[in-house]
Amino acid sequence: MSRERSFTIIRTAVAMLVAILVAFVIIVLVSDQPVESIKIFLLRPFSTKRYLGNIVETAVPLIFSGLAMAIMFKASLFNLGGEGIFFIAGITGSIVAIWPQLPPVVFPIVCIVAGAITGIIVMLVPGVLKAKYGASEMVTSLMMNNILLGVGLYLLNNMMRDPTVASLVSYQYRSNALLGNIISGTRVHVGFLIALACAYAVYVFMFKSKWGYEIRMVGNNGKFASYSGINVTKVIIIVHVVAGAIAGMGGIIECLGMHRRFEWTALPGYGFDGAMIAMLAGNHPIGVIGAAFFVSYLRVGADLVNRTSDVPTEMIAILQSIIILLISAERFLHKYRQNWIEKEAK
Repeated sequence: MSRERSFTIIRTAVAMLVAILVAFVIIVLVSDQPVESIKIFLLRPFSTKRYLGNIVETAVPLIFSGLAMAIMFKASLFNLGGEGIFFIAGITGSIVAIWPQLPPVVFPIVCIVAGAITGIIVMLVPGVLKAKYGASEMVTSLMMNNILLGVGLYLLNNMMRDPTVASLVSYQYRSNALLGNIISGTRVHVGFLIALACAYAVYVFMFKSKWGYEIRMVGNNGKFASYSGINVTKVIIIVHVVAGAIAGMGGIIECLGMHRRFEWTALPGYGFDGAMIAMLAGNHPIGVIGAAFFVSYLRVGADLVNRTSDVPTEMIAILQSIIILLISAERFLHKYRQNWIEKEAK
């Protein structure tokens, strides 16, 4: 492993440690029993099978979102459309899960494919605009999120809404469409295995295929990649297609695995979480799994502290912000990075 790669891992680990230390400071400042609250935050998530299951199930959508963003970042693109895709793919996949009647194994596959196709179609809009016309993918994707939310809520309210329920939710999914649990006593579902398989597939795609090589080349230096014969326009569109498919799968898998009907009435937030996960993982597909588990561990710990002590759950938002600031700050530990590079050069 090169010194550059080693430094990146150490830098990420330090950012995580700083976030946890800040959590301790917050707990000490706001809690009447800081020692007990810290123990709950650190250890309670591992204390029972149920809480361990909470960590795993919380990590599943984060893995999909992180993979989608990691591919984008590898190509030096900053598209936040995964937020809206999670929502609209959940809508379209739910439509399939509500009305048709299909065999047990085939049914969830068809729903997931519907979500993936939805993600591809949606992501092609900012992808083509970026590739053909140079439009900022960040601006177009953020605008698309609000459009997709409005369209999704319209479909939910006028086509899918269950009139027998007081809240804004869809009809129940057919039982054959649901993703079954794989660990008894928890809500860990088949989507977790799909997420792991997807992470491995993205790793193979990014580091073992021609398209993955072209994506990494474009991300490192787009002009050089173009001069060397790589079709940059095609690469940008491919990146958006793959990321859209992954985000779309994540949206409907979360719905079929954790719910029995479509229940989101706002953007779920997973798209923005994906950016943090990808940065923590250094845009590496396998690293995304570890980063997702770390963030889900923090969230479960913060939720347990909030429910069993006097520490507010908003603490997790502070921790996430600190992690993003430290990871994205190029000058963070810059002096030590320079020293490492100079030693390697000698």
